[in-house]
Parts: sequence; C-alpha cells; structure tokens
Amino acid sequence: MLLNSHRPFVTSAALLALLAAGTPQGALAQGTPKAKSTAPGAAVATWLTTADKSVLFQPQAGTLKFAAAKNANPTIEVDEAKTYQTIDGFGYCLTGGSAELLHQMGPAERAKLLRELFGTEGSNIGVSYLRVSIGASDLDAKVFSYDDLPAGQTDPELTKFSLAPDEAHLIPVLKEILAINPRLKILGSPWSPPTWMKTNDASKGGSLKPEFYDAYARYFVKYIAGMKAQGIRIDAITIQNEPLHPGNNPSLLMLAEQQAEFIKKSLGPTFRKAKVDTKIIVYDHNADRPDYPLTILNDAEAAQYVDGSAFHLYAGPIEALGKVHDAHPEKNIYFTEQWIGAPGKFAGDLAWHTRTLIIGATRNWARTVLEWNLAADPQQNPHTPGGCTECLGAITLAGNAVTRNPAYYIVAHASKFARPGSVRIASTLSDKLPNVAFRTPTGQRVLVVLNDGAAAQSFNIGQNGRQVAATLPAGAVGTYVW
Repeated sequence: MLLNSHRPFVTSAALLALLAAGTPQGALAQGTPKAKSTAPGAAVATWLTTADKSVLFQPQAGTLKFAAAKNANPTIEVDEAKTYQTIDGFGYCLTGGSAELLHQMGPAERAKLLRELFGTEGSNIGVSYLRVSIGASDLDAKVFSYDDLPAGQTDPELTKFSLAPDEAHLIPVLKEILAINPRLKILGSPWSPPTWMKTNDASKGGSLKPEFYDAYARYFVKYIAGMKAQGIRIDAITIQNEPLHPGNNPSLLMLAEQQAEFIKKSLGPTFRKAKVDTKIIVYDHNADRPDYPLTILNDAEAAQYVDGSAFHLYAGPIEALGKVHDAHPEKNIYFTEQWIGAPGKFAGDLAWHTRTLIIGATRNWARTVLEWNLAADPQQNPHTPGGCTECLGAITLAGNAVTRNPAYYIVAHASKFARPGSVRIASTLSDKLPNVAFRTPTGQRVLVVLNDGAAAQSFNIGQNGRQVAATLPAGAVGTYVW
C-alpha cells in the first residue's frame, strides 16, 4: 500500500444485529421483508461517535420518533423506491502480521476479541468482510510465497506448492473467525508471485514472465483449493495488489494490457476448466487511474471472466469508482484498502474516512469498504524490510492488551447495521451532512450521517411524509436505524 495523508477515526462497541441474506444488485428482490413502519411514533435508534472522543460508537438513550410535524431544518429524505448496489460487507485487511499478533494472544482473550469484532449480538461490531494476502503482504514479518525455491530453480508444475506459511497463524485465526461468522466473505490479493516467475527474480518489483502465466493461474487454483480444504472459502481474488506500485516489498509491476492478457489467456480459462467459482476482480489500486480497469473491461475476451474492479484511494477522486461503474454497469465495484497513519488524528480521520469511504465509496457503487490493517503492535510491527512502518491498525495489540483505534469505529458505524445483502437506497445529499442509506435484508433502514460543519447541526430524517428531528455535534457521526 502507498502512503498518504488521509487517515481514519475512532469509536467503541455497539448493539442491534441483522441477519445476512442476498439481494439482487440494483433492485429489491421479490419477497424482501416488509419495511418497518414510519407511522407517527415509529422509533429510530441512534449510535453516536463524537470528534472529541467523549462518545465512541455508543447507543443513545431513548429513541427518536417519526412525526408529521415540520420544521425549518434541512431534511435528509430517504427513498427506498430507488435502489442501487447490494452490499457484500464492511471490514479490514487481515494481514499476516495481524493474524500473528492475534494468534499470540491468550486463547480466552483472543476469543473474546474476535467475538467483539465478528459477532453481531450485544455490543459486537459485526465485521462482515476480510481481505487477506495470497503469500506475504508488506505487513507480514517476512517475505514468502507458497512456492519458494533456491535461486535458479523453477517449479512450473507447482510440485513444491504449500500453504505452510499461513498454517502458522493466518489459517488458525481465520477458522476461529469463521466459527463466529460462517457467512463472512474473504478476498485474497497477492503482493507478488514466487520470485522464480518474475523478470527480476526478486520479491520487489519486476514483472510476471509470460512463460509462467499458466503456472501462475494454477497457483491461484491451488491456493483456493488449499484454503477450501481448510474450510476457508475464498469468495474473490484480485490479480495483483497495487499493480502500478512496484516499489513495495513484496510487489509486482503489471500493466493493464498484461493483466488483460493474463486473464484471457490463462487465469480465466484455468478457473473455468477447474470449475472455480471464486470471483476475479481487476486492478486493486488507486482511483487516479480508472483507465486501467476500463482497459480490461473494454476487452470482451478478458471481461467475460471478470466480476468487477477494486480500488484504493491514495490518489484520485472517489467519484472515479462511479465513472467506471457508469461505463460498465454490469460489473461490480469494490473498495479494498485505505490506511490510517500512526498515531492518527481522531477528528480528521473520523470525518475524512466516513465522508469519503463509508459514504463516498458506497455512493459510488462500492459493495465493500475495507480499511487497511486489522491489527499492529504499539510500534506498528510486524512488517517486511521496506514495508509500511506507520500503518495504524484498527486495533493495537500489546500482548493481550487491546487499544481500539479510529478504523475500528469508522467501520463499526456501517458493519454492525448494513449487514451483507443490504441494498443502498436513495437519500438526499447535503454538503454539511454527507450521508448514505441502506435497506437491510430484514427490512430495516440504516442511515449513516456525518456533521461536516464546525457547529452542532439539527436536521430531519424524512420518509413517507414523516420526519424525525435529530442533532449531531460538530464533526460527529451518527448511525440511525429504524
């Protein structure tokens, strides 16, 4: 991942959980549970995080009530007749380093923390989507692939392939997580192929040699099958993390034309022959280069195998995601990574990440919003030589001691309530009150609102001719559920 100055926020734990279920993209399915009432007296639950950290993702006493009365305050009108994309989930990147720190906790302490993160009952925050690295990311303690060989050797038949590096920490932790939430979706992303497949025989930089395209396609198949044998389903893969950033360790340069060629000549046909139903997602890099995914999606031979495009936002505008969707509405959009730089600036992180990602990415068709890095230690370790030294985890782990950081709360405001299968619905947008609305599989409405102003703001939530009067402190985030 690239570094940048935009960072996330902080909040605590929560309540109210909803069941996961599927809903077709762009419309509510027939038989969707009947919407809850907005008649006079209908109740709205509120969860709040303030910029000064005096309230951290806490349910507010009492409930707001829908009424027919009008006032002069701005109104966010929610219209569930207008529907957009289905949500796959909100969550984090479970790096190898994150898994190592979690696995080193005491069993009871780890079980309690994982329940808080991935459970939905009580005050748990209901993380519903994870991204893991295929091989090492730069937030692993060391660089590795699943087929490392002495210099000069190759293994095109992948006879030496082994998931052993992940069996130490990542796989055991994932099994514990899936025991809590079996519906959790997992995205796999490689930072580099095995070095013997690369033009420079090194973990950093270089490109994939065309003579190893087929071997690398089989490498993905063996990874997916190996994880499945461990009881871990990989829902989707991206082909390369940040393919235009070969300066990380590990990393790979893969231009759009090369990625298209790899998909249509090797990866797509290999997946089809092996009957692999894991989704293929392209790009997985910054929003300043929408031409990259569009190059692949405009290639019909490659696009037939592609589910959609993934983005980070260390450069470019979030609106680029919507432009890619508009060019290819038949393909999905995912937001898969954004970091918070240690030590973080709570108020600024809370506002920027909520406005730009939780709200902005989903308003631009993203089915996921993932913050970079679930956990790090107090010194932002572990990382590879040359890996990120400033990446603040959503939680900091010092042995069994847990500190909840901005990304914990940012994600919680959406993950607990907009459960997988929720559909984004229309809501009027205000400069001072950025917001996004969802209808859940159980028929509830969820509205996430940021007060982007310098003073407290009173406003209304409107639906079906009724209104709820609400107030948010300056810089605060509220999630409203009814």
